[in-house]
Amino acid sequence: MNSRNALFAQAIRGPVLLITVGILFAMHQARVLAFSRSWPLILIVVGVMKLIERMYVPQAPRSAGGPRL
Repeated sequence: MNSRNALFAQAIRGPVLLITVGILFAMHQARVLAFSRSWPLILIVVGVMKLIERMYVPQAPRSAGGPRL
């Protein structure tokens, strides 16, 4: 995969989390959904972002023999 995609995936992590928290606080202020009930969504967003990052980060080649002691 392309290293530009990996850098892009890492660069959008912060803004995506900030937008998610902002939306959750706005929903809390509008009394649509209490923040105490919506915090698991933050964990889901973090997990999805980590999966996207892992999908685009280039993997290091593995040796066939494994580690030597």
